[in-house]
Amino acid sequence: MAFIWYLLKNLSVFLLVVISIVVLGIGYYIEFQIPDINELSTIQLQVPLQILSRDGKLIAEYGEKRRIPVPYAKIPPQLIQAVLATEDQRYFQHPGIDIPGLLRASIILITTGKKVQGGSTITMQVARSFYLNSRKTFGRKLREILIALKIDHKLSKQKILELYLNKIFLGNRAYGVGAAAQIYYGKTLDQLSLDEYAMLAGLPKAPSALNPIANPEAAKRRRDHVLLRMYQVGYINEATYKKAITTPLNARYHELQTQVKAPYVAELVRQQAEQMYGDDIYTDGYYIYTTIDSHLQEIANQSVRTGLLAYDQRHGYRGPENNLGTPNLGHMQEWEKILSNTPVTGGLEPAAVVDMSNKSVTVLRANGSLAIVPWQGLSWARPQVNANYLGRKPRTASDIVKLGDVIRIMPSGQSWRLAQIPKAEAGLVTLNPWDGAILALVGGFDFQHSNFNRITTAERQPGSSFKPFIYSAALDQGYTLATVINDAPIVVENPTDNSLWRPQNDTKRFYGPTRLREALIHSINLVSIRLLDQITIPYAVSFAQRFGFGPSQLPPTLSLALGTASVTPLQMAAGYTVFANGGFKVTPFAIDNVRNSQGQVLYQAKPLTASRSVSPTQPSSSNAPLAPRVISAQNAFLMTSALHDVIQHGSAIEARGLKRNDLSGKTGTTQNQVDAWFVGYNPDFVTLTWMGFDHQQQSLHEYGNQAALPMWMDFMHWALKDKPDRPLDQPSGIVSIKIDPLTGKRSAANDPVAQFEYFMTPYVPDDDSKTPASPAAQASSTPAPATAEAPAASTSAPENGGLY
Repeated sequence: MAFIWYLLKNLSVFLLVVISIVVLGIGYYIEFQIPDINELSTIQLQVPLQILSRDGKLIAEYGEKRRIPVPYAKIPPQLIQAVLATEDQRYFQHPGIDIPGLLRASIILITTGKKVQGGSTITMQVARSFYLNSRKTFGRKLREILIALKIDHKLSKQKILELYLNKIFLGNRAYGVGAAAQIYYGKTLDQLSLDEYAMLAGLPKAPSALNPIANPEAAKRRRDHVLLRMYQVGYINEATYKKAITTPLNARYHELQTQVKAPYVAELVRQQAEQMYGDDIYTDGYYIYTTIDSHLQEIANQSVRTGLLAYDQRHGYRGPENNLGTPNLGHMQEWEKILSNTPVTGGLEPAAVVDMSNKSVTVLRANGSLAIVPWQGLSWARPQVNANYLGRKPRTASDIVKLGDVIRIMPSGQSWRLAQIPKAEAGLVTLNPWDGAILALVGGFDFQHSNFNRITTAERQPGSSFKPFIYSAALDQGYTLATVINDAPIVVENPTDNSLWRPQNDTKRFYGPTRLREALIHSINLVSIRLLDQITIPYAVSFAQRFGFGPSQLPPTLSLALGTASVTPLQMAAGYTVFANGGFKVTPFAIDNVRNSQGQVLYQAKPLTASRSVSPTQPSSSNAPLAPRVISAQNAFLMTSALHDVIQHGSAIEARGLKRNDLSGKTGTTQNQVDAWFVGYNPDFVTLTWMGFDHQQQSLHEYGNQAALPMWMDFMHWALKDKPDRPLDQPSGIVSIKIDPLTGKRSAANDPVAQFEYFMTPYVPDDDSKTPASPAAQASSTPAPATAEAPAASTSAPENGGLY
C-alpha cells in the first residue's frame, strides 16, 4: 500500500512537472513565436487610391479592393448587434475563444468524423485573416486559438471588432462594411436601415453564395435568419422583427459614385503618382488633391461635348450603327440585351427603332422603356453623302431611320433627340496663368471610348495660333506693332530638290504694305512669313523655346510662321500664359498635394509663380518662388493688346458676344483644315480648345473660328460669369502715340485719320523716322534666299497654313 502511495505521489509530481513544462512551453510559444500583436493597433489595411479635386470632390478611385475604413465609434450599434447575434453572441464575455463553442465543434468531429465550421469567435477570425490561411488543419486551428488569446489580451474588444468589420470580404470587391454599404445600397453606413444591416451581417458566412445580387433568395433567407437571432437574443422586439422580415430585398450593384467627371485628369495623375510612390499608391490609402476646380471641370465637360456634337450634326447624319430586323414582342428581351451590352458613349444612349409615324419615332431603350423622338429632334439629320456634301433635307422620319435601326439618342429638354457618336475629337484645357495650375482638362469626347489624352499627348500643328510667338520675337528685336511689311507674293526655292513653295493668304488676295498689328489681327500669312525671314529663322526658333517648345518641335523653315511646328495643346496653353501673366514662364501641373491615410501631407506642390508686381490684384503667396521672366512686361502687354484686337476686330470677332473687354486670343487652322484651334485668355484663365481627327489627314472642313472658338466661348461665358473685367495692367515703359495707319509713322495731333498705337519707349517713332528703329527692322522687306542655316520650306508646307 505504501508502495502504491509512493508511486502515485511520484506520478503526481511527474505529471505536475510535465503540465508545468507544457504550460510554460505554450506561454513561451505565445509570447515569442506568435506574431507581434501590437502592430494590429496601427495596421494599414489595403485602402484604394483616391484622386480628388482641389475642393475635395472625388474624381476617381484606383485599387483592387474597395474599402472605406470606419472607426468603431462610427459603426452603427444595430450593425454591431446583428453581427454579434449571428457570429459571436458571447463576444464581450469570452477571452478571445469560446470554450463551449469549441467543445461543441469537437464533439461533432468525434461523433461524425467531419470537420464543420463552428467554434470560431470574431477574435479567432481576426487572427486567421491577418496571420493565417483558411486551410482546415489541427495545427492551424491551434495556432489560431493561441493568436486569438494573445490578441484579446493586447487589444480592446472595440478595437478587435473594428478590425474585423473593416477587414472582412463581403463580395463584389467590397472589403469591410463601409464599402459594402456603398456597393449594395449606394449609401454611407449610417444611412442604412435594420434590414440592410442584417443583410450585411449575414454575408461573412459565404460572401459569394449569399450575395444579394447573385443569389437574392439565399441572401434573403440569411438576412431573415440574422433578424431572427437578433430577436431571440433580445436586441429587437417582435414588432420590429416582423416589420424587417417583410421588407423587400432592395440591394443592387452601385458603381463608384464620383463627384467630378475628369477621367483624363485622373489617368494623368495616376501615372504621375505611380512614378512618385510606386505600386503602394493602390493599397496604402493615399489621397491626391489635384489642382482641378470642380465647377470649371463641369463647364469644360459640357463645352467640349456640346461643341463636338454641334460640329458633328453640321456635317450630316451617317446612318444607324446596326439594324436588328423587324420588331415584334418576341424580340424585345433579346433587343434589350443587345442594347445593354452596347456601351453608352459620351452620354449618348443606344436605342432601337420599334415604331414610327410621319414626324416621330418610338425607340426601345436598354432599360426596357420606350421613348419618343419628335420631329424637332430628328429634322437636323440630313444624310451625309460625303465629308463635304449633305443630301436633301428630310421630310419624314422614314427619310432618316428604318424599323430595327440601332441609333443613339440624347436628352433634349423634356424630350429626346437623335444623335451619333462624333468621329472628330476635341479637347480643352484651362490654366491659372500665374502658377500654371491645371484648373480643367478634357482630353477627348469620352474616356471609355478612347483614353488617348489629346491635350497632353497629341502633337499637332498649331497653325496661325503659333504666330504670336513669331511676333513677340520681332518685338524683342525692336519691331513695333506699327512696323509696315509688304503683303505681296512670295516664291521660295527649296535647294534640296529645286521645288517651289508659293504660300498664299486664305482670301487669295494681297494687301500691300500692312502694319504688324493688322497683320496679326487678320492672320495675314505672307506678312508673317516676311517677318520671320527678317528676324531670321534661327533667332525665331531660339526665341520660341523660351515659351516651352523643344527645338525638335520647331522646323527651321519659313513655314514655321504658318504654324507647322508639332506641339501639344498643353504646350500651347502654357506658352500663352507668358502673355497673360506679364512675361513669366510657368509650368503646368495637376497635383497640388498628396496625403496618407492619416491625413499627413507627404507632398506639397511649390510651383514657380509670376511676380505679384505685374498684377497686384492677383493673390499669391509672398513665399512662392518666382518664375523666370522670358519676355519683358512691355512685350507681353503689346502682344496682349494685339491679341485683344483679334477678338475685337479680327478672326475671332464672334467672341465679342461675351461682352467683355479683357479677352485676348488667337485662332488657328492648319493646311486643309485638319486642325482647328483657339487659345484665349484674361488675367484669370488661359483656355485652349482644339478640334480635329485622330487621323491627321482628314479635314474638318471648318476653320478655327467655326470649330474651336464656339467651345472656348461657351466655356469662358460660364467660367467668367459674375467676374469683373480685368485687363492686363499697362506696365511702365509703354507709351501711346498717334500714328498714320498707312505708314506707321508718327502723325500730327490734328490728323483726322490718325490712330493711337502703343510703343516701348526705346522704339517710339519720330516725325521723320522709319519704324521700326532697330537695325533688324530696317532690313529689306524682300525675303532673303534660302540658306543652309535657314532652309526654305518645302512644297509640303501648307499653302493655306495658319488660316483664320
